[in-house]
Amino acid sequence: MGSAPYPAGEWKGKGRGGLQELGCMPWKVSRGGAGIPRTLSSSNSRISHLPLPPSPPPLPPQPSLTPPAIYHEKQRRELCALHALNNVFQDRTAFSRDTLQEIYQRLSPSTLVTPHKKSMLGNGNYDVNVIMAALQTRGFEAVWWDKRRDVGSIELSNVTGFILNVPSNLRWGPLRLPLKRQHWIGVREVGGLYYNLDSKLRSPQPIGSSDELRKFLRQQLRGKNCELLLVVSEEVEAHQTWRSDG
Repeated sequence: MGSAPYPAGEWKGKGRGGLQELGCMPWKVSRGGAGIPRTLSSSNSRISHLPLPPSPPPLPPQPSLTPPAIYHEKQRRELCALHALNNVFQDRTAFSRDTLQEIYQRLSPSTLVTPHKKSMLGNGNYDVNVIMAALQTRGFEAVWWDKRRDVGSIELSNVTGFILNVPSNLRWGPLRLPLKRQHWIGVREVGGLYYNLDSKLRSPQPIGSSDELRKFLRQQLRGKNCELLLVVSEEVEAHQTWRSDG
């Protein structure tokens, strides 16, 4: 049932009291300063400002996805020894063709390694004697790895890089000839991973972790006519700290 409406004249006389009789309370707006509303209130209640939600915690730092810059010198003429050296040192100015040629010309037969070792590594454009002498000009030594030992005994943290001498197919332009010649390649660690920096590759080939490097070296050394040089500082060579079995 609905309530009977007030007659028009009677409603007009109710005024403010009429609103209160209907249970309606008028809202008051209090102003602050130059007439700026501050709070909205009634006679029995007041709306207060709610606190702002807390800021989300900062995100943890994200690892960089940018690959490390790797210097990779490509094959030019028969200068694989030069490319291997510069790739190991990650510096195109470490050695030049003129530097290696000068070393080659001043080496006398009395300073060369025995013919047996020389034939094992192959002559190529520059042989192992030139590589050893070139490393010494920068305070480094080449340690000839004994293939009878396992590469697990190499103290990798004390080795700057590796130079391998492996058989490689000869090419005449885009054609691969059915002939092989000894070829120098460089291997080293960059940004926490080891890379095959063979100058005949289009780009550096990731090898992986230290365990994967040892697998790679074992596989290479099982091949015919493959030899391994460890590139170490003079101090490491003097104290033999390239060996983990001391």
